[in-house]
Amino acid sequence: MQAKIDPRKIEELLSRGVEEVIDRNHLKERLMAGKKLRIKFGVDPTKPDLHLGHAVVLRKLKEFQELGHSVVFIIGDFTAQIGDPSGRMGARTPLTPKEVLQNAKTYLGQVGKILDMKKIELVRNSKFLSKMSFAELFHLSQFFTVNQMMERDMFQKRKEKEKPIWLHEFFYPVLQAYDSVQTKSDVEIGGNDQLFNMLAGRTLQPYFKQSPQDVIATKLLIGTDGKQKMSKSLGNYIGITERPLDQYGKIMSISDELIKGYFELCTDVPLFEIENLPPRNAKAKLAGEIVKIYHGEKAAELADKEFERVFRDKELPTEIPKVAIKEGVLSILDLLVETKLCPSKSEAKRLVEQGGVEIDGNIKKNWREQIEIKQGQIIRAGKRKFIEII
Repeated sequence: MQAKIDPRKIEELLSRGVEEVIDRNHLKERLMAGKKLRIKFGVDPTKPDLHLGHAVVLRKLKEFQELGHSVVFIIGDFTAQIGDPSGRMGARTPLTPKEVLQNAKTYLGQVGKILDMKKIELVRNSKFLSKMSFAELFHLSQFFTVNQMMERDMFQKRKEKEKPIWLHEFFYPVLQAYDSVQTKSDVEIGGNDQLFNMLAGRTLQPYFKQSPQDVIATKLLIGTDGKQKMSKSLGNYIGITERPLDQYGKIMSISDELIKGYFELCTDVPLFEIENLPPRNAKAKLAGEIVKIYHGEKAAELADKEFERVFRDKELPTEIPKVAIKEGVLSILDLLVETKLCPSKSEAKRLVEQGGVEIDGNIKKNWREQIEIKQGQIIRAGKRKFIEII
């Protein structure tokens, strides 16, 4: 049965949120011909939680699903133990098989918020990579050169700064390429920072008498800091399982320059609909759309009302998380760290100095202050973090 052909949807598939397609004409011809394709996406479950940056590629996979194509979802439970060097100034910390397995369980549960998990082919690459002999690995390696690997931007930067480049890091794209061979991939999709690894699949497949896969590299979502790509390690992320009000509030805090890109990468809203909207209205629409995608329309409506109540009318949130702590006296810095409102004393000090900490409605500006802990105290840290002491 042929995939349903809709020229407008195919053009949207190949352009919205897409940085580069290789080979675009070849892929478009196959899509227009109605050929059912195998769309490969691989992920190393190095962390348990997904954010909107991860969702960019997953939403593109959903488009392929809706057009009737087969999604081959590779869990890199073997490659996660090596670590992808892409974009990194140092080797990744190796994960144990147990850590990878636990992360994968959480990951797949979240992927189900976007993809129809009943219609994907799930593959764990340990199934074939863990059985590979040295002879087989050496055979694969002969199709790539050290020169190719060293051309990568992050390796060039490491070399300039005299930072180590580890031998095992060169094997990562080789193994990812072999994933494409094993799954007979027609198309591989990933973020633009994965382009080198995906092109490796095109290099290797012809040696196994397979046509080289086409490649779709999506744009990278800039994080809430407005500077670097969204990342948990940088703290500039919006998780897809975060509370609706937290998602809404984080979107409302992004700079105006990010609005269009977030609409393009994170929603299905036609971009012409937001062209003439004032930034405040556009952000509210964007925040509502994102909450609706991951929590439903009712949650989006409630988040909008709650945001207005807390941030416009300066009232307390309807629900405030409760944190148990012993009564007594603590420095304000210890209090913020112990209640996990701040990750460190230096961050707590910075927040106090900026006037971003309130206790029972009173702004605290002296980071040396000692606080008497009492039942029922309401503490606010930053714009969106509230807790009640019990």
